[in-house]
Amino acid sequence: MASSPSPLNLLLLSPTLPKHPLLNLRHRLPRHRASRRSLSCCLALHPSGSGTGLRVVVTGGGTGGHIYPAIAIADELKNAYPDAQILFIGTESGMESEVVPSAGYDYSPVPSARLFRPFLNPVNLLLPFNLLRSVFISWTILRRFRPQIVLGTGSYVAAPVCFAAALAGIKFVIQEQNSFPGLTNRSLAPYAEKIFLAFNACVKYFPKEKCVVSGNPVRSALRRYVSKAVARSHFFPKASAKNGDEKAQVVLVLGGSSGAYALNIAVLNLYYEMLLEHKNRYIIWQTGADGYNEMESLVKNNRRLLLTPFLHSMDLAYAAADVVVSRAGAMTCTEILTTGKPSILIPSPTVADDHQTKNAYIMADVAGSKVIPQDELDSSSLEIAINEVLGDEKLMAEMSEKALSVARPNASAEIAQDMLSLIRASAP
Repeated sequence: MASSPSPLNLLLLSPTLPKHPLLNLRHRLPRHRASRRSLSCCLALHPSGSGTGLRVVVTGGGTGGHIYPAIAIADELKNAYPDAQILFIGTESGMESEVVPSAGYDYSPVPSARLFRPFLNPVNLLLPFNLLRSVFISWTILRRFRPQIVLGTGSYVAAPVCFAAALAGIKFVIQEQNSFPGLTNRSLAPYAEKIFLAFNACVKYFPKEKCVVSGNPVRSALRRYVSKAVARSHFFPKASAKNGDEKAQVVLVLGGSSGAYALNIAVLNLYYEMLLEHKNRYIIWQTGADGYNEMESLVKNNRRLLLTPFLHSMDLAYAAADVVVSRAGAMTCTEILTTGKPSILIPSPTVADDHQTKNAYIMADVAGSKVIPQDELDSSSLEIAINEVLGDEKLMAEMSEKALSVARPNASAEIAQDMLSLIRASAP
């Protein structure tokens, strides 16, 4: 472990602290039953015997951008060592509390220790107490589970868990999805064994000797080939039967799981004329849960338009798409690169540290993505951008080629391999 004195040395774990009811709350779930995929070429593991004794704690949550990379890495570890014990630690009410158990992993909750913005928010006066409580409960869980290593993928819950790991003498690593790191990972970096990054541009914010630029882990389904015609027929079975030619064009609109109001309004004001003018064009429009009811009430039925609050078959959606119109979250950008799709990005101006704007312009540089700032977004600017991409096959091919050239589809396997190497290096 790094020898830097931990700021949490000031937060003494007093033996007189009252027991918290969450200390004994542990969700016991069926063991993960992921399909036994063959490992990526970069993860050359040779388990010996049936009992590896591998124990790993994974923490991260709040949004899919923190949760799904964690699950992807856990899947790689589980596929390499099927009898490995992997425990996720998150909050009681966060998105991770539903997503992780549904993926088949054990889950233990800890109280949230969130920093509210702006920093002068009076609620932040309780932060030291909340952090102390979360660290203590995390420390207790770790002492009982006895992991060989802890993986943090960001969000507020990762901070107390990883700090508790440092206090318990357990190695931990962190994974940063964005081009500009979040507060949690910046705080944890001095004490982490390794820091896995998605973008080269992020190295300058961390101790260089600890950094490994591995890319972002993505769900395995995105790495499987599905023909465009088959994928399109999944969403438009009747229309594809009649217009299943190679000239069909699919626009995939992604507003994120919670939606993006400005993007939804822009699409609402252009979809009808676009489909009327371009008979070979289809739109898969994920509105997000928050915007679905309103959009559904305003949209006219069209057999070449699929309106949905959430896409469960993202692999097929990407396979069907000719261009992706989306926010610029780190994981969406990674999925665009992995699938080699031309993209039009509208970064959210309200996310912490303006992550999405930084992500979007890196995507413009490395993958040729078109970027529309939200204050310039309307139906006209979006339609022009879509037509510019779909109307130029040479441009589409160039954007696809550039995206694939910088994609790192084996990120989860590389991270898993490095974690196992750290465990082996510290084994007696």
